[in-house]
Amino acid sequence: MTEPVPFEIYLVATPGLEAPLCEEACAAGFDAKVVEGGVAFMGLWPDVWRANLELRGATRVLARTGSFRAMHLAQLDKRARKVDWASVLRPDVPVKVEASCKRSRIYHAGAASQRVAKAIAEELGAPITDDAEVRVMVRIEDDLVTISLDTTGESLHKRGFKEGVAKAPMRETMAAMFLRQCGFDGTQTVLDPMCGSGTFIIEAAEIALGLKPGRERRFAFEQLAGFDARAWEAMRVPGPSAPTTVRFFGSDRDAGAIRMANENAERAGVTDRVRFEQQSIEMLEPPEGPPGIIIVNPPYGTRIGNKAPLLGLYRTMGTVIRSKFPGWSVGIITSDKDLARATGLGLELVEPTVLHGGLRVGLWRRP
Repeated sequence: MTEPVPFEIYLVATPGLEAPLCEEACAAGFDAKVVEGGVAFMGLWPDVWRANLELRGATRVLARTGSFRAMHLAQLDKRARKVDWASVLRPDVPVKVEASCKRSRIYHAGAASQRVAKAIAEELGAPITDDAEVRVMVRIEDDLVTISLDTTGESLHKRGFKEGVAKAPMRETMAAMFLRQCGFDGTQTVLDPMCGSGTFIIEAAEIALGLKPGRERRFAFEQLAGFDARAWEAMRVPGPSAPTTVRFFGSDRDAGAIRMANENAERAGVTDRVRFEQQSIEMLEPPEGPPGIIIVNPPYGTRIGNKAPLLGLYRTMGTVIRSKFPGWSVGIITSDKDLARATGLGLELVEPTVLHGGLRVGLWRRP
């Protein structure tokens, strides 16, 4: 029996969060490095499954299963037919093909995707549909064709627990990486005084308990050829919960947000580690125990005209933290340096900034 050949596994990152994602992947035992747009390492199919199951910062996981050169569409057609599609795709599972072209003699992405789709349909027999869960991604750059499979399906930030969301919700993948950039390792208390639907607090509790982010959801790789359902089920079996006495605290002045946060925490199975309560930031008090991490994604507005009331909010937040939380580290996500500086906390911007909800936001941190 021939030994399986490693291939490149590519983790799509939120732009700006490639470095903490690479740190997370290395900590998980992958020999990863930052590349354009994400993080890459060499591995086998069980590594693809585990990356989807365990990594908190990746948006999706791509398996780069083949590459060849093509200078024109006829050559693309011919060489696409020589790809061993049966080794990765099933003839009974619909496929969607997407293509992109950059600095190549083949410049029409639509025509390129049609040629590869036709090759798959005629050589393998798999149906081609626009709503298929299995997605073949064809990238043509400098005349080099790279074939990737999207092994994830729905974006990895969709853990399957957060049904209720407040305004401008923070994606779980981003929240996990901002927590990492704040130095969170599962042992510190985390407090979010504007918690919305509870993303930071629930993510912190899951990390502390050693819960795998993909434990309850489905993935596209389950529809691929060679998928080993028994090995996958064994991988998904939860280990013993990490012993922790750390608690995580969220508050918000919106009663609806607190209700959603509690419901989301219950679905995630972390209720006994978290506490959410309705209160304004002026009423904030430190919980018992040693100093921890305050992390918050406050409103930051989108127009110059609405900055004045926000400046007051940030000043109040800074005053409360300075007076009541000595020794706590602080991370504030905002799009505006004036708002960050209004806190008076001496925050420093962690570069690079990150695109979130159409705005470029940054983590302003005080270790």
